[in-house]
Amino acid sequence: MNDADLQPSALVAQDVTMGYDRRVIGRHLSVAIPDGQFTAIIGPNACGKSTLMRSLARLLKPTEGAVYLDGIDIHRRRAKEVATRLGLLPQSAIAPAGITVFDLVRRGRYPHQSILSRWSREDEDSVQRALEATGMVDLADRDVDELSGGQRQRAWVAMALAQESPILLLDEPTTFLDIAHQIALLDLFAELNAVGGRTIVAVLHDINHAARYASHLIVMAEGRIVAQGPPEAVLTVSMLDEVFGVRAVIIDDPLNGGPLVITAHRGRDAATLVPPGRTATHELT
Repeated sequence: MNDADLQPSALVAQDVTMGYDRRVIGRHLSVAIPDGQFTAIIGPNACGKSTLMRSLARLLKPTEGAVYLDGIDIHRRRAKEVATRLGLLPQSAIAPAGITVFDLVRRGRYPHQSILSRWSREDEDSVQRALEATGMVDLADRDVDELSGGQRQRAWVAMALAQESPILLLDEPTTFLDIAHQIALLDLFAELNAVGGRTIVAVLHDINHAARYASHLIVMAEGRIVAQGPPEAVLTVSMLDEVFGVRAVIIDDPLNGGPLVITAHRGRDAATLVPPGRTATHELT
């Protein structure tokens, strides 16, 4: 994507080069996160997805280029000011020892507090809604370090929800979760997007989850942006082969009509991948 191709968006990375110390992870990346849409970032392990997310969240300053929030370089804005507009669920969050679920979730209200302000009914309601949405009400008084991995992940999601920012960045939000809780959370994020109008950006590993829930995909490989756009335009047999090294056919998802990826070992006949009575929209080559 050229800079000229970027659409007006609240969150934009323009010609960004990013990395850690002297190790460059990605060079000259440009992305515009569509306002009010659900964006999924996909790609193989270690391709730069989380590094891009950290750059968008103001946790990592680019060595070249800039990330803009509402047209202003995000590193020229105060952290607390950014936090009222942009919430983040990091990939490997660590809670302070001895903190309860409720106290962790209430930390999501920090950006809305000031030295003179007191804990309000609005703050209380926001925390309660977040606990209910993530199914954590009964665990609110438990210490976070006593929880299972999946429960702990939902506690962090609740904290991000309590922040109630219009943009929500989620780095692998379904980590540690069983399939039922994965779907429940993805349904929740989709509802926040469709009903609440929040801009959702999530790093996801499951391609079919990304295709089903997201309206916009960003595909990364080896520190570069390979493709970005609607799932039906981005998910192609050639892209899956190039980026993930898998052979696949893509059929219509029977639930929403979008693309559904069916993979196979190399050498398997493409015809055997297509369910009886269905037609592949993109055949193996």
